[in-house]
Amino acid sequence: MLMTPRRIKAYTDKYALVDGIPFKLPVAAVNSPALMAVFPINIEKAKAFLPKNVQPFCLWKQGLLVVTVIDYRETPIGKYIEYSIGIACTHGSKPAPKLIPGFLPNIFKTGQYVIDLPVSSEVSVKGGKGIWGMPKHQGQLDFKITDDKVSSQYDLDGQLVAYVEIKKPKFNFFPIKIRASNYCSFRGMLMKSDILLNNRFGMRLFGKNKARFVIGDHPRLQALKELEIGEAIAAVYLPSIHGILDDHIESWFLTYDQLPEKAPEGMESVVGLGLSEEWLAPPEAPIPPDQPKAAPTPLTEASDPPAQPKAAPTPPNQPEEVPAPQKESVTAQQSNETTSDTETNKPQGEK
Repeated sequence: MLMTPRRIKAYTDKYALVDGIPFKLPVAAVNSPALMAVFPINIEKAKAFLPKNVQPFCLWKQGLLVVTVIDYRETPIGKYIEYSIGIACTHGSKPAPKLIPGFLPNIFKTGQYVIDLPVSSEVSVKGGKGIWGMPKHQGQLDFKITDDKVSSQYDLDGQLVAYVEIKKPKFNFFPIKIRASNYCSFRGMLMKSDILLNNRFGMRLFGKNKARFVIGDHPRLQALKELEIGEAIAAVYLPSIHGILDDHIESWFLTYDQLPEKAPEGMESVVGLGLSEEWLAPPEAPIPPDQPKAAPTPLTEASDPPAQPKAAPTPPNQPEEVPAPQKESVTAQQSNETTSDTETNKPQGEK
């Protein structure tokens, strides 16, 4: 059973002031609904999105793309939505065994490598990126709950970046207590942070059309289509999250075979940010209709190496696009509208 660390219990109801952000401790969220959708991806191509010493989690012969959206309603920094797109992973110099890291996360340091992480408010960007090293930036986001669906849309500059939707499970009584780990790249370092979750959830594992993930025309996520995203494996709904973001952070230098020509994003991207809890305009871009998916390409051990997409220009007044796959500096191809297909600029990994 997951236990809250003693040091967190010891500072409960105390205060902290970090980078000008006031926190009542612990850094917790309550009464916040969330959705999660999990999709199979080409595991060989997933490797190009990950830095050195981060390995894709292997489910049989495939990797996993994890899309998680949380509608944070009660937190120390106010209300905001967080839209996470990541690849399930383990941390280590060698790939972990298939499937087992899902049951032994502490041994294999199982978690997700975050590709993109838009949020609603400026203060969430300042804290999440400056303190925990998460790749946060402001986006136009929503979170909608109906009788049978839960969905979230992500726009930038009035253009669709991504849309995720799940079928609402009939029951939400399964208990879960876990420590979930996020790995992110910032300041030329791999940074690991943890959130402690104690919740009840519902899940759909069987049947078709459990979830869909749509990539829009905005160039930010175009490269994700290289992952060959398949039909959803699982759709999860948490009616009310109770989570504690741990203040303990680990980090390691990202290493390369040659010195990078360009410095990675650093603290200059957050020092000028304020504490505003204001949101951007809600997303309004049209959502493409659901489309049947083509059969996935069979994965073999001798898969072709990932193609290297060409860089797409950064739109004006938008955060810099997520750098493309390691192995040559890079990025996005033109997007097509396909259900569950994602094209993102791949995060720059280590070489």
